[in-house]
Amino acid sequence: MGLISGEVKFFIALTITFEGKIFHPKYKFDDKRIFQGFSMLTPEQLSRYSRNILLPDIGLDGQEKLLAARVLLVGLGGLGSPIALYLAAAGVGTLGLVDNDSVDLSNLQRQVLYDSSSLGGAKVDATAARIASLNMDVTVHRYPVLFAEENGASLVADYDFVIDATDSIGTKFLINDICVRAGVPFCHGGVLEFIGQVMTVIPGKTACYRCFFKNPPVGDGAKRCSHGGILGSVAGIIGSLQATEALKFITGVGDLLTDSLFICDPSVNMFRTLPISSRDDCEACASLKV
Repeated sequence: MGLISGEVKFFIALTITFEGKIFHPKYKFDDKRIFQGFSMLTPEQLSRYSRNILLPDIGLDGQEKLLAARVLLVGLGGLGSPIALYLAAAGVGTLGLVDNDSVDLSNLQRQVLYDSSSLGGAKVDATAARIASLNMDVTVHRYPVLFAEENGASLVADYDFVIDATDSIGTKFLINDICVRAGVPFCHGGVLEFIGQVMTVIPGKTACYRCFFKNPPVGDGAKRCSHGGILGSVAGIIGSLQATEALKFITGVGDLLTDSLFICDPSVNMFRTLPISSRDDCEACASLKV
């Protein structure tokens, strides 16, 4: 097993002191008994997640919540790439991956999950392999399918939180409608050209995607990045924010982007949050409001 580093000893002492627990001096830091009564985490996990645990609002309890959490990620492209990596690195215990696409050369400009060796392979397989190499604590479920009306409810049913990282406007509305009906919280993200947006929805409590956008756009308003282009780093910004929303939801830390839409255009240094009100006539969520 090996001794725990001095740095890790220091953070364990801080954590125990912070939570008002007294460390008994008869136990050595390399003795597994030190963790009994404090945490179910192994010494390796305490070291791996030390920067999470050092955050007072997360601590050991928050890390245990992350390891027990189940998140469904729909879309493994420009947004899904940073989301998958950050959630896996943070120790989210179960990740469901939904994507029916394969890796194309044009993806490598922004989809940082992949490299040249991934070309032609299924995105769910390449992502699962990347996660396994990053963190073996994470259990991955692969769904090489298109998220659709026929399978959506069954896909979200076993998860605590859903992340919409798709580039299809129709799928975004579908994820909203299915998650609202199922009562599963989710985070929407979208990016096109230089502009990105993020919002989180807690069904029955906050405004949903349709409260703001109402119906899918047509024409130019519905174009994908394959037609309109996208700056890869903007996808990184939005995907990172979506991952942060998931981590905040799981741990209960901070304020979620609910009843609001974060929007940015880094090309002109514009970052703002717009308030969103629930609509009494919203076809997706009006009947759920209490």
